[in-house]
Amino acid sequence: MFKFEHTIYFYAFAAIPFMLLLVIWYFMSRRNKLKRLGDPQMVEKLIPYSSRRKRIAKVVLFLTAFSSLILAICNLQTGSKLTEVKREGADIIVCLDVSNSMLAQDLSPNRLTRAKYALEKMIDMLEGDRMGLVIFAGEAYVQLPITTDYGAAKMFLNSIGPGMVPVQGTKIADAIKKASESFSSDDGKNRAIILITDGENHESAAIDAAEEANKKGIMINTIGIGSERGVPIPLIENGVVKGYRKDKEGQTIVTKLNSDLLKTIASKGNGVYVQASQADLGLGAILDKISELDKAQLENKMYTDYEDQFQWFLGLSLILFFIEFLISERVSEWFKKINLFGNAVK
Repeated sequence: MFKFEHTIYFYAFAAIPFMLLLVIWYFMSRRNKLKRLGDPQMVEKLIPYSSRRKRIAKVVLFLTAFSSLILAICNLQTGSKLTEVKREGADIIVCLDVSNSMLAQDLSPNRLTRAKYALEKMIDMLEGDRMGLVIFAGEAYVQLPITTDYGAAKMFLNSIGPGMVPVQGTKIADAIKKASESFSSDDGKNRAIILITDGENHESAAIDAAEEANKKGIMINTIGIGSERGVPIPLIENGVVKGYRKDKEGQTIVTKLNSDLLKTIASKGNGVYVQASQADLGLGAILDKISELDKAQLENKMYTDYEDQFQWFLGLSLILFFIEFLISERVSEWFKKINLFGNAVK
């Protein structure tokens, strides 16, 4: 088992594309300047010891060293002691809608991102509970089997996006069934589903699935996310809205929150319905309802001690920086005399 202690520093990797752009700009600028000096073959003869390969090698070494330094700062930790612990808690599976309609921007920055933010905060509130994650659109998939590893839950949550389910739609029934199947087969009354969706489903199968889950002792709570008056679904390219989705007749598709359906599902599942707002997604009220369940004694094997591994990445980074510093952009006189590859070193 491994985890990173300071995941926030992963954002530093965003600097690498900008560094690459600067390098590309430098090489292009240098090439253009050399062209202005005269014939390229003549210029090469005038600077016979200039090595393009060495310049590229220095860039690769620097970027690799920089990446390794970021990993060192993030501090990789590996589990060193596996112990069996007993904790009292509920089993919770979150069913998260990832259909295109969840990109609607009636909640900022959009429905899906807002839900992910709130779920990350919810994970921090869990104490002794196990959590699983099911994503759905036109189909449903188990994204994370039920676990007490909250760090893994956050990691899987951050990776979620609309493109993860190729078939579009909002098959709520499939999501409920998939979540129900993911619980253990015991009859304990400590199991709950949290369904987060805009509810754009017009099939009675979702209500039937909720009734079947409730017969197994599974509580179903629903969170309606979105606007009942309806908003268009944006088409986003490189983070910029390029327009809005249209149907086959060329009409703009409007997505509306189906609160009536979600209220019915929650009622059939002996849970509660909450409508999300920009300020509060409603997960606090859901957790309060789940706290009413009979909590089971859960036995789990967990890593209780972790060892820091940052020194390996830090050492690699320092070595690579040192090598990069030693490499000259020019071919040495000694290496030129050996001439193992002729003039190919340029």
